[in-house]
Amino acid sequence: MKIHPTAQVHHKAKLGKNIEIGAFTLIDEHVEIDEGTIIKNNATITGYTSLGRDNRVFPGAALGMEPQDLKHRGEDTRLKIGDRNVIRECVTINTGTAVGGGITTVGSDNLFMAGAHIAHDCEIGDGVLLANNVLLGGHVKVEDNAKLMGLVGVQPFATVGQLAYVGGLTRIVQDVPPFMLVEGNPSRVRQVNIVGLERSNFSRERIEAIREAFQKIFRQIEVLDQNRVLDELEGQKGLTAEVKILISFMRNTMKGKFGRYREMLRKS
Repeated sequence: MKIHPTAQVHHKAKLGKNIEIGAFTLIDEHVEIDEGTIIKNNATITGYTSLGRDNRVFPGAALGMEPQDLKHRGEDTRLKIGDRNVIRECVTINTGTAVGGGITTVGSDNLFMAGAHIAHDCEIGDGVLLANNVLLGGHVKVEDNAKLMGLVGVQPFATVGQLAYVGGLTRIVQDVPPFMLVEGNPSRVRQVNIVGLERSNFSRERIEAIREAFQKIFRQIEVLDQNRVLDELEGQKGLTAEVKILISFMRNTMKGKFGRYREMLRKS
């Protein structure tokens, strides 16, 4: 274990093996850090925060700070971060709120670039990329392997589906369907995220099935209502797992207020 003499590490913090903590970094009382994690200089990790193995936290990052939420009354809430995440300069990740379940969760193998913000009660999957200055409002869910490019802003309670790609400067106010490329202001589904699917080793047949579903759901919407489109698509034989996921996601989105399924979680 390597701890710089200027670092402030609370004696009750739980630290695993082979951890490095840089100069002027603060590790607070209730923090737990598993083995192999490297915390560079001038980072702050506070609150009831746990980090898994082999994470890398860069200068200026602030993890486990109180929620920026007017309903927060100082309750003890948590931040849980998995393994092998890269958390770059000045990234901020807040703990949860009592009314939102009490925890913010981050999976494994994610890259959060400089200046990204993950607000209270967010759920981040695995393999997610948040580029520079991406801002996630409270209660946002980002599913596995989604990619959000620079300066994207996401409305609270929105969901970004798995393997979705959100172009830079996009304002997200509704759920982003899985496997799709979305961009613009207002944001729109533009096409299938073919590059992302190919990089994830999807076969040509699986990609083509998603493309056919895309054409029916997002290109026939002007002549057919969405429920009818989904009913017709669901009635076809031999649907792939990805198309079933897409149909289920779209039905959930339609249930939610303002096109955000997680709005159903809102308690006030």
